[in-house]
Amino acid sequence: MTAITRDGRAWEPEFLLSIDPKTCIGCGRCYKVCSRDVMTLRGITEDGDWVDLTDDDDDDGEIERKVMVMVDGGGCIGCGACARVCPSGCQTHGKAG
Repeated sequence: MTAITRDGRAWEPEFLLSIDPKTCIGCGRCYKVCSRDVMTLRGITEDGDWVDLTDDDDDDGEIERKVMVMVDGGGCIGCGACARVCPSGCQTHGKAG
């Protein structure tokens, strides 16, 4: 898939394919810049179980750490904003398949 920019240059978007939970630091920067609701923050317990976050999750001590996960990969438009703000390089992007 190739798109054309406003001034006529060819541009090929690279879509978010995955987020590595081992390297994601859960900072939320990618979530804040994504206008498409492609990701959400989830918790991981000490046992490695996924936990949906609520406003009171910080107080219960169940969550060991937070990571970003994809919830709507099909909504990604390939703008690359999330990759530009990610300090840990945990995301994988690629061309439309």
